[in-house]
Amino acid sequence: MISHIRLAAGFCLLLLVALLVNAARIQVIQADSLDNNPANRRKTMDRYEQPRGQILVDGRPVTGSKDTGQQLRYERTYIQGPLYAPVTGYASQTYGNTLLENAQDGILSGTDPTLAPLPFWNDITRAQQPGGKVVTTVKSALQRAAYAGLAGRRGAVAAIEPTSGKILALVSSPSYDPGKLSGTGGGVADAWRRFNGASTQPMLNRAIRQTYPPGSAFKIVTAAAALDTGVVGDVDAPTGVPEPYVLPGTRTTLPNDARGCDKQSLAYAIKWSCNSVMAGLGVEVGLESMVEAAGKFGFNEERLRIPSGVAMSNFDREMSDDQLALSSIGQFDTTATPLQMAMVAAAVANGGDLKYPYLVDRTLAANGDVVSRTGEHSYRQAMSPSTAYRLRQLMVEVVDTGTGKSAGIDGATVGGKTGTAQHGVGNSGTPYAWFISWAQAEGAGRPSVAVAVVVEDAEAVRGEISGGGDAAPIARAVMEAALPDRT
Repeated sequence: MISHIRLAAGFCLLLLVALLVNAARIQVIQADSLDNNPANRRKTMDRYEQPRGQILVDGRPVTGSKDTGQQLRYERTYIQGPLYAPVTGYASQTYGNTLLENAQDGILSGTDPTLAPLPFWNDITRAQQPGGKVVTTVKSALQRAAYAGLAGRRGAVAAIEPTSGKILALVSSPSYDPGKLSGTGGGVADAWRRFNGASTQPMLNRAIRQTYPPGSAFKIVTAAAALDTGVVGDVDAPTGVPEPYVLPGTRTTLPNDARGCDKQSLAYAIKWSCNSVMAGLGVEVGLESMVEAAGKFGFNEERLRIPSGVAMSNFDREMSDDQLALSSIGQFDTTATPLQMAMVAAAVANGGDLKYPYLVDRTLAANGDVVSRTGEHSYRQAMSPSTAYRLRQLMVEVVDTGTGKSAGIDGATVGGKTGTAQHGVGNSGTPYAWFISWAQAEGAGRPSVAVAVVVEDAEAVRGEISGGGDAAPIARAVMEAALPDRT
């Protein structure tokens, strides 16, 4: 009898050990796979069990959370959602996260390990800290000025502080209310279908995710290449590029909207936007040097993040001379985001030193302690300081007496470049209107802002009038908001 009892006890002990081993296997070895199993709703429920952290503009939240009383308890809310949608993105219980809501999800949701009081604290305790805060570099006055200027027209505005790289405004129009996508249910699904099905594409972030042919605004890059390579030594000397200009290897002549471009100087060509002169200079600079120059401004960069990903701006690495001529005036396959073109203006304004653009100044724990801070650093030396100085003068002439007069601001030095870009089958579409610029207050030691504006449905259809008439006034409003004592 005793032997049977011992055998039964041993068998029970073996079962207990097996139970403990299996529990350890499930809780330790298989924990991650079970947590991430789509059928496991516990992780999703835990995620929305507490309010999401806030995204701040000018120190004030532009996001919030509301208690729905449902299984997924807290739902994201937005203050002036359409105004800040290109910055925040959306945080949806149904469709996931985008833009800052995605790039800073760990901080906002409280799951980032840096929020924990001790290393590996979250892994050991399976705890979730209160959501932290994301402090943006955006200035509300500039954001509002850009949004009001576009007035619902398709287009975008990007504004940068040249000396630091801080993104001061990021607007895409028309916009949408991200709060309509926050929760679950039929209303959210209807909003998703409506936004995605709209011909105006309100959910497309045109400021950083859409590329456009930059047209004549790209001539600043070509001018920088011509000066840095020594193709042009004196900006006021005749270039010798004839009008009409025949594209190399073809019988096609390149038209000018401006008058008097025959063999004109670089200064005249920038002021009045001569296609022939700038195309000819691009060919003289040569493909290799033009690709290198464009790359210094950020073109062909596939990994630019602010921290959200930015679409690559393109300047072809392989082209024939006729294609290079067109690319040098922002046509052919040359494309750029508005943020990229703001970087072009910022590099000129900052003496050739292009700072890395960034949208998040710092992240904070729920109690206000600093978790991380974005440091300023140089991205590229886009051109020599002497070239930047000469281009600053040329861009000022564009605004003072050239095609960009409508961007002028009393009591400030403003430099700019208008641009139009043809599109559509046979260039039949209304040209996109571009304006890139920078502004420096009178007596200030450094420029306050660099701006790029693109308007897709510009009212004017001819040459540079479109950029000067449609985009330049918007840029002016944004620059005025950035200058001291003008907000």
